[in-house]
Amino acid sequence: MSGCGKVRAWQVPLRLITGAFILHSGMEKWDGPDEQAQGVHGMARQSFPFLENIDAPRFLRLLAAGEIALGAALLTPAVPTRLAGAALTGFAGSLMAVYAQTPGLRKEGSVWPTPDGIGVSKDSWLLAIGLALTLSPREKHLKNLKHLKQLKHAKDAKDAKDVKDVRDAKRHGRHQQHGPRCRPEQHAGGGERLKQAKQAKELAKTLSQGGHSHHHAHRHGPAHARKACPAHR
Repeated sequence: MSGCGKVRAWQVPLRLITGAFILHSGMEKWDGPDEQAQGVHGMARQSFPFLENIDAPRFLRLLAAGEIALGAALLTPAVPTRLAGAALTGFAGSLMAVYAQTPGLRKEGSVWPTPDGIGVSKDSWLLAIGLALTLSPREKHLKNLKHLKQLKHAKDAKDAKDVKDVRDAKRHGRHQQHGPRCRPEQHAGGGERLKQAKQAKELAKTLSQGGHSHHHAHRHGPAHARKACPAHR
């Protein structure tokens, strides 16, 4: 859930598996024996000296309560993912601090674990999961990104149409600037229009000549010569 009550699909396995593991670990520590309490408390004191003021059984019980609460938070959908991820990050970070400062868990001069430190070093995976959940984007942010993409797509489409309109306007402007010297065949479709205009002109001329010859024959007779007719002088 990215801060709005909804768990996204990719977050489900992270929250489910880590939450169940941590919850089970806390429940086992709740009634742990004194030997376990002394061992856990001894490792924690080396990284966090202030824990010396807390006795081992009480520290183990507090640690168990914290793990149970964290595991339950991860398993509860009502808990925001970013909040649960921040809690997991803090918990895993403290475990990695113990790993880094406890002698014998790491190889000399290296971050890689010794055989005794493999179990603790795997808590780095919890740290990575916690960071992934903490840094997951909010649902509102995702919606804003989608809206911005839609606006950009609409703007690109409008810009393309504007470019086409500008090109058409420039082409029309060049046609007007040519004036009388502009030949229609220089433009798209101009040649066809010029051909049609010539044909119409020739047809009109033919009809005009044919009409005059018919009128002349009707007035002077068919044998009348046009050249001798005063009307044609």
